[in-house]
Amino acid sequence: MLFGAQTGFSFQFNVLALGTFLVAPGLVKVFRQKRLALRLILSLTFLIIVAEGISGYYTIKTQEEQLLRGMIVGADQLSNAITSATWHAMLADHRDDAYNVMQTIALKQGIRLIRIFNKEGRVMFSTASGKQSQVDKKAEACYLCHASDKPLVKVDVPNRARVFRGQDGSRRLAMITPIYNEPSCAEADCHAHPAETKVLGVLDVAFDLDPIDTEMAAMQRRVFIVAGIHILLIGIFIIFFIRHFVDVPIQKLIDGTRAVSAMNLDTPIVVGTGGELGELAQSFDVMRERLKLALKEINEFTESLETKVAERTEELNAVNQRLQRSDRLASLGQLAASVAHEINNPIFGVLNLSSLIQRIIGKDGIPPDRIEEVRKHVDRIVDETSRVGRIVADLLAFSRRSKPQHSKTDINAVVHSTMAIIGHKLKLMDVEVALCLDDALPVILCDASQMQQVLINIIMNGAEACQGRDRAIVRISTRNDAQATSIVLQVSDNGEGIRPENLSKIFDPFFTTKEEGKGVGLGLAVVYGIVQSHHGDIEVKSDRTTGTIFTVTLPATNSDEKAT
Repeated sequence: MLFGAQTGFSFQFNVLALGTFLVAPGLVKVFRQKRLALRLILSLTFLIIVAEGISGYYTIKTQEEQLLRGMIVGADQLSNAITSATWHAMLADHRDDAYNVMQTIALKQGIRLIRIFNKEGRVMFSTASGKQSQVDKKAEACYLCHASDKPLVKVDVPNRARVFRGQDGSRRLAMITPIYNEPSCAEADCHAHPAETKVLGVLDVAFDLDPIDTEMAAMQRRVFIVAGIHILLIGIFIIFFIRHFVDVPIQKLIDGTRAVSAMNLDTPIVVGTGGELGELAQSFDVMRERLKLALKEINEFTESLETKVAERTEELNAVNQRLQRSDRLASLGQLAASVAHEINNPIFGVLNLSSLIQRIIGKDGIPPDRIEEVRKHVDRIVDETSRVGRIVADLLAFSRRSKPQHSKTDINAVVHSTMAIIGHKLKLMDVEVALCLDDALPVILCDASQMQQVLINIIMNGAEACQGRDRAIVRISTRNDAQATSIVLQVSDNGEGIRPENLSKIFDPFFTTKEEGKGVGLGLAVVYGIVQSHHGDIEVKSDRTTGTIFTVTLPATNSDEKAT
């Protein structure tokens, strides 16, 4: 009962626990911050507050228990003194004298109540008027001894004391002292107590605990003041210590590492606190010095490398210029050789035919029986001369590479005009032409004559590739691309196709797979140059069984005009 008593300090300890609960979320937020010094200060301060609170709680609790124990001993001694003082009066059956003694003692300061009740719980005497005459055996004053079926006879001193609150709210200490049936009492003539009766009654003395509560309140104030002073002094020391030995060195380390990261390697990293942070700062400073030295070596190497690169670049430029001159001379020689070879054959044929005609004509003119033969020779001379003209035209077209004259052009109209020029020749070659033109094509900016040259070269290549097929077909189509930003011109044939190893070479100048005397390999090179000058693109897909597809993509204009 003593240790379960509620004291004033319990409330204050609950206040400390509540304060800790309220402060904890704030500490969690602080711990999420990046400042290590602030974390350490708040952590250590919080631990000190908790330690001081627990220490103060146990100090006050221990002091209260000691005061209560002392008061219990005094209450026990007073109870024994009352029983001793009234023993002779009770033995002589002078109850009034015994009651007067107890009434006098009850007037002393600090004593609240004195009662005597028999073993049946009936109040035999009480210093307070108007009290009940019968006490329940299950009440707090009787429950200790009468908790079991067989009442206790011997009870130790601490268990005979109880602390409770009266009706006015003040705390009280009550001491229960059994009155035993001594032999002298059992053998007296005035009493009818048999010897087997062990306990005759109980003396209940109640004391006020106001002095102890007042002293405990004062002690609590002293403990809290001392704890506050301790927390304040230790907190100031912690702040100074962490500020001087942790925060400032770490901030210097941070500034030094930021300077290193900014490649400012001339500022030394000095902490000056010694210990682990000093060793760390020294390691960073050594790293800074090594990095500075390495950077210096890198800069020197870079400068040396730049000098060497400049020298090598000049040498390479000189070599490149010599190579370009050699390449131009080689290209010019190749061109001259190719053109000379291509032109030499028809010129040699023209020369032979002219000499033959000259012999046939003689001094008397053309014999009547050889007119037809001369006519055939003249036709062959015309063909060979036309062949020389085509070779020269291709060479001029390749060499000019004139800038295209852009104008608004209907690409479908270019296709129709091209077919009007070469349609008759395609019929003579027995090549069928299939047109699939999109009437909704936009007008584009291009050079119509150059686009016509592109079409003629691609279509004639396709027609020549179709020769020998049962049904030679060249298909020409136009359409918009999916994004409507370009138009697509496509020419396909069902010829023999292009060998895979030659597919990447067909746009190279002087590359040809035709028989000797039928071209110098400049037609598709001219086509490629024209398409590139129009910022377009040309692709080729070929299969040896299905033929070849040329796809020319040209950028469209933003004009709302449509091809008709």
